[in-house]
Amino acid sequence: MNKLIQKITKKSYFILAFSILFISFYSCVPSQQLIRNENKIVPKNFNSKISDSLNSAKINWKNFFSDANLVALIDTALVNNQELNIISQQINRAKNEIGIRKGEYLPFVNMYAGSEFEKVGEFTRNGAVERNLNIRENEEFPEPLPNFSVGLAASWELDVWKKLRNGKKAATLEYLSSIEGKNFMVTNLVAEIASSYYELQALDNQLLIINENLELQQNALKMVKLQKEAARATQLAVRRFEAEVFKNQSNQFRIQQQIVETENKINFLIGHYPKKIPRDSENFISKKIDTIFTGIPSQLLANRPDIRQAEYELQASKLNVAIAKANFYPSIGIKAGVGLEAFQPKFLTHTPESLLYSLVGDVVGPLINRNAIKATYKNANAKQLQAVFEYEKSILNGFMEVSNELSNISNLKKSYDLKEQQVNALKESINLSLQLFRSARVEYTEVLFVQREALDSKLEIVETKRDQLLANVKLYQTLGGGWQ
Repeated sequence: MNKLIQKITKKSYFILAFSILFISFYSCVPSQQLIRNENKIVPKNFNSKISDSLNSAKINWKNFFSDANLVALIDTALVNNQELNIISQQINRAKNEIGIRKGEYLPFVNMYAGSEFEKVGEFTRNGAVERNLNIRENEEFPEPLPNFSVGLAASWELDVWKKLRNGKKAATLEYLSSIEGKNFMVTNLVAEIASSYYELQALDNQLLIINENLELQQNALKMVKLQKEAARATQLAVRRFEAEVFKNQSNQFRIQQQIVETENKINFLIGHYPKKIPRDSENFISKKIDTIFTGIPSQLLANRPDIRQAEYELQASKLNVAIAKANFYPSIGIKAGVGLEAFQPKFLTHTPESLLYSLVGDVVGPLINRNAIKATYKNANAKQLQAVFEYEKSILNGFMEVSNELSNISNLKKSYDLKEQQVNALKESINLSLQLFRSARVEYTEVLFVQREALDSKLEIVETKRDQLLANVKLYQTLGGGWQ
């Protein structure tokens, strides 16, 4: 009895010592506190102005753009754009990863069946046993010895530290992040097509203005030639007017090339080979600039896909830190099996003689040389900090972009009003300069300068109108519109 008590006492001491060693060892698991884990606080309004709750970002892009040709182009791009289709497959991969992570913390059950033949040496332990031990009375082991088996084997890692469940949650967040990445791409794609479309309309109008100005300059050239014949002008005046005509003829080809390149850019975005882009450019100058409601800055957190993507990445990085920390702790596994085994197939059905089963539990943890696990943990913490900075940067960048575009829209409106007055004044100046030139009251250079300034002002007002439309598209994009 005393021996039994001593044996139990020794065993208890061993268990206690092992427990103390285990607790002290794993109490040394490194930890790192994240000091920047709160959401970035955004200002209450844009540009120190009072903002209302209306937000144009919530408007579907089909309702935001009124041009039927533009809507058709965007519709086509959302189906055919190669980059969008590529990221769609990335979303499918992220979705499949959730299934992979989910399966890791569920039990694995495998079915097996096998057969083998074995001949062992006589001067070995197994050989000696087979030589001196019969299966039954007067029945020796066959040589070579066959073996047939069939059964089920199961294994299950107990997710005590939530490493596997956190892995599934992290995969889910990565999946949601990939969806927001696609939404962000859709926003950019819609904005890029709209911007290129307005650029194309502006180029059409610039080409029309140059053609009209060429006709005017060619008429002026004819007048100067007639005056030269009447000895009222010189060859210098004729050559100056000819040079101006050649200059604008050259500009015609430059703009035509820009039109081709812009059309091809749109065709690439919609997944088509080069062809003419349908558009209506006649009323470009008189196109109405719609008012965009910005809402309040905090709505950027809900509307902008890039901010929401960064938020999901941040949440996933926190779980990855927990997963990396769990690698320091031991993993607990259970293995079990049940089946039939015999040296002849006919004996497989003889139970319980051919029945075999097993149940094994094990605990495995890192003890020596944990440098790789420590490095992985440190990397996970570094990635989490990186995700925090990315999240803060995306919020700050979103606010700055909206603020810039609001200022841009305001200044472009003022600039357009002044450009319009400039164009009207120069239109009158052209007629006045021609009349005065005919009556020899001004030099030909005055006519050239006025025509050149009028052409530049007309081209500039087209560019300003284009910039106004692009600014509206950009503001719609920066508010987080276009993906709904």
